[in-house]
Amino acid sequence: MADDNSTEKLRLFVAIPMPETVRNEITGVQQELQRLVSRDAVRWTKPEQFHLTLRFLGDVPVERVPALQEAIHAVCAGEPALSLRAQGVGFFPNARSPRVIWAGVNDNAGRLVDLQKKIEAAVEPFAEKPGTDKFAGHVTIGRVKLLKRPEIEKLAAHAQAIKDRLFGEWMATEIEIIQSRLTPVGAQHSLLVAFRLSED
Repeated sequence: MADDNSTEKLRLFVAIPMPETVRNEITGVQQELQRLVSRDAVRWTKPEQFHLTLRFLGDVPVERVPALQEAIHAVCAGEPALSLRAQGVGFFPNARSPRVIWAGVNDNAGRLVDLQKKIEAAVEPFAEKPGTDKFAGHVTIGRVKLLKRPEIEKLAAHAQAIKDRLFGEWMATEIEIIQSRLTPVGAQHSLLVAFRLSED
């Protein structure tokens, strides 16, 4: 039997990029939240890594990447650009025991969820694990390491106070495949390929 580990693999995910103006606004709220907790309580996402993940794939063998690109291209070719907005802050799984801190991303027409389902179906053969049933558009701004109860309460109160704050709106015209390399100083992302959405 062939050694599966002999094949080079790329750790990949599919995402929608966001403009710098929106990233800057989310960075501002990230800094507000940082001031509410101790320095090492949360691993904060670097602003240049803010993106709307549609599907995390995990390790994909290099020889399968061209087929993956074709599958995503086929979806993008038939999908018009999306009008998106970033708004509010929340927590997974919930505000009482947060593991992930996020900024919400959504669209008015409900097309983001439809697009994600199409991407999900297209990339399923290439993914290491099954996807989640419930997609919630978001940008991860921090991953909790260890929070004290008063810190959790402060974060929840602040999130409630800014739940309607708008970080920006934009037309999403591209979907990207991004490679994530794990390093001792955290994940490093690089763009593998970008696909234009139809502009009809």
